[in-house]
Amino acid sequence: PHCPSSFILLKGVARGKRQCRTSVSQKTHLRPDSLLAPSYKEEGCHTASRSGHCAALLPTAGPRPGHQLLLFGGCKSAEPEVAGHWSPGKITEEPPAAPHLTEQLAKLVSNGQGSRQGPAGLRHHSCSVVGPFAVLFGGEALNRARDAVCNDLYIYDARKSPPLWFHFACADRGLKRTGHQTCLWNDQLYLVGGFGEDGRTASPQACILDILI
Repeated sequence: PHCPSSFILLKGVARGKRQCRTSVSQKTHLRPDSLLAPSYKEEGCHTASRSGHCAALLPTAGPRPGHQLLLFGGCKSAEPEVAGHWSPGKITEEPPAAPHLTEQLAKLVSNGQGSRQGPAGLRHHSCSVVGPFAVLFGGEALNRARDAVCNDLYIYDARKSPPLWFHFACADRGLKRTGHQTCLWNDQLYLVGGFGEDGRTASPQACILDILI
């Protein structure tokens, strides 16, 4: 089987029970002669305290092309935080092919109103990279006293500089999720696991997130 020679690792220093004091981006190099003895090279990036966040490796446009590792959510800020930047040729990625879904997302955002502002105070959401898009779904809104579990869809469009956010509401309350995952497989996004609308009842449901235009 194919084994990558390097991967990116995020680590944190615990503070209390629920939050990570410092996140550190590391690039881990695997020695080809022995996969049991990896070597580590710390990238030296320390980010804000956060909990329940997600990370996505996306291509960058504008004056600094290449790839960025972005952190989404897990704190009150609405802005994604850059945990690492690599110039062209430094990162070799093999993203799963999803031409139909990528086209659907491109059409969806072309009909929407983009914003520089992302979701504030979102945590325990899911994030899947589809081509040049980061697709965030569900989660728990820290700025809501009631009805905090979400079923909102957020699309982060990295094709332009600066990137734009697109927000789409979902009418199906049965899709409210927190602590779940979305998985890209066979050109479709699957919603798996997590807790439902009350934030306590585990959901056994696995379903496809259809993008309807």
